[in-house]
Amino acid sequence: MDRNLTALKPTLVWKHFAEIVRIPRPSSHEEQIRRYVLDTAHKLGLEAHEDEAHNVYVRKAATPGWENRKGVVLQAHLDMVPQKNNDKVFDFTKDPIDAYIDGEWVTADGTTLGADDGIGVAAILAVLEDDTLQHGPLEALFTATEETGMDGAFGLKGGLLQGDILLNLDSETEGELYVGCAGGLDANMLFDYAEVPTPAEDYSAVKVTVKGLKGGHSGIQIVCQRANANKVLFRFLNEAPCEVLLASVDGGGLRNAIPREAEATVLVPTEELGTFTEALAAYREVIAAEYAGIEDSIEMFAGECGRPAGMMPAKTADALVRAVVACPDGVQKMSKAMEGLVQTSTNLARVVSDGRTVKLQCLLRSSVRSEKRALGEAIEALFALAGAQTELTGEYDGWNPDMSSPILKAMTASYERLFGRKPHVTAIHAGLECGIIGSNYPGLDMISFGPTICYPHSPDEKVEIASVVKFYDFLTDTLRHIPEK
Repeated sequence: MDRNLTALKPTLVWKHFAEIVRIPRPSSHEEQIRRYVLDTAHKLGLEAHEDEAHNVYVRKAATPGWENRKGVVLQAHLDMVPQKNNDKVFDFTKDPIDAYIDGEWVTADGTTLGADDGIGVAAILAVLEDDTLQHGPLEALFTATEETGMDGAFGLKGGLLQGDILLNLDSETEGELYVGCAGGLDANMLFDYAEVPTPAEDYSAVKVTVKGLKGGHSGIQIVCQRANANKVLFRFLNEAPCEVLLASVDGGGLRNAIPREAEATVLVPTEELGTFTEALAAYREVIAAEYAGIEDSIEMFAGECGRPAGMMPAKTADALVRAVVACPDGVQKMSKAMEGLVQTSTNLARVVSDGRTVKLQCLLRSSVRSEKRALGEAIEALFALAGAQTELTGEYDGWNPDMSSPILKAMTASYERLFGRKPHVTAIHAGLECGIIGSNYPGLDMISFGPTICYPHSPDEKVEIASVVKFYDFLTDTLRHIPEK
C-alpha cells in the first residue's frame, strides 16, 4: 500500500491531511485536532483562539491591495465519524487512521477515512499557509462535534464573524454547489397507560408484521415517496374488519430513517382469525398497488404467537391508532425556489410501547422556519386531542435557497472559466451547519461545496484524488474573484 499522501497534489492540502488522519478526532474527542489547528495558526503568525463551544477561529489579513474585497469565512468541522469493520482492532480515541492511495482514490484500512470533513480542514489550513494566494480578508471557522449534534455551530456566538461570505467545505460531490438545506425539529409524543389483563379465552394472540420496505434517509429519500412501515401498520389496525385488542407495538428505528419495519402484537376473536388474516392479505395487495414502482418487496403477514399477559386499555389503544393514522408523514410542501427540492417534510420514525408508555417520534424538516414550527404545532395539537403529551425539541434552522446570491453568480462564473462547464446548483433536504450559522449571522452569503467523497460514515469511505485538485483550484480561484465591498 502506498501511504505517501504528501506526494499528491495539491501539496499543501495533502500535507495537512496526512497529519490530520494521524490525529484521533471522533466526535467529542477533538482536543488534539484543535491543538493542531491552533499550533499551525500560531506558527504562521495568525490570530487564533478557541471559543466556549470548542470551535477554533483564525483570522488572516488580506493580501496587500486586496483590503477592499468582501470578507470570506472558510468553514469546516473538526470531528469525524468513527466506524470500522467488525474484524478491525482499532481505538478511534488513540489510534491513527491508516490512510493509503488506492489507484485514483485515498481510502483507509478497515476504518472511516475522515475525509468528511478532514479534507475541508486541510484545504483551509493550506489557504492559511500559502502566502502566494491573492485574497481579501479571511476568517477560518473550524466547528466542533458536527457529526453527533452540530454542537459547535449551535454554540457559535453572534458578533465573532466579520465576513460577508461563508464558504462551507463539507459537501461530497465535486462540481455541485449547495445553496440551501433544511432545518430540523423533533416531535416526541408520549402516551401513559396501565396495562390491563388480556382475555383468558375466545381470543387468539397474533403478531402482525410489516417489512421489506426500502426505508432510507428521512431527508434525502423522503422525496421518493416511500412507504412508512408505521403508517402502513396502523392504517390496517384502524381498518381491520373485526375487533382488535392492541398489546404492544415496535415500529421504526433511527429518528432520521424512514421506517422499513413495524410489528404489533394484538388479540382478535378466535372465530374471526381467518377473516383477519384474509383482510391483511388483501390489504397488502392494496398497499402494493398504491406503491407500485416505488416499493417492490412489501411483506405483510400475521402469525399466532404466545399470549401476552397484559395489553393497552381500549381507550389508549383507540386513541393511539387514530393518532398515528392521522399524523402527517412524508413530503408536506415542495420548494418554489428550486424545482424538485422538498421544502417541508415529516417522518413518523418511531412508535414503541413498553407496557407503561407508548413513545412516538417524528423528525420534521423544512428550509422555512415558520412552516417547520407550524407543522410541529399541528402534530402537537393532534396528539393533545388524543390525550398524549408532546415535547418539541432540538430545533435548528434551515437555509433557504437564494438563486440571486452574489457569491453563487461569482462561483458559477469561476467554475465555468476553470472547467468549461457550469456547476450543478442544488440544495439538500437535510441539515448543514450553514443553516445554524446563518441564524446567528443572517446577512451571510453562503455556499457549500467540496471534492468527491464516496461512502462517508462507513469503512468504505474514500476521496477522489483528482477531485481534490479541482476542488482546491476552484476554492483559490473563487478567493481571487471575490467582489469588492
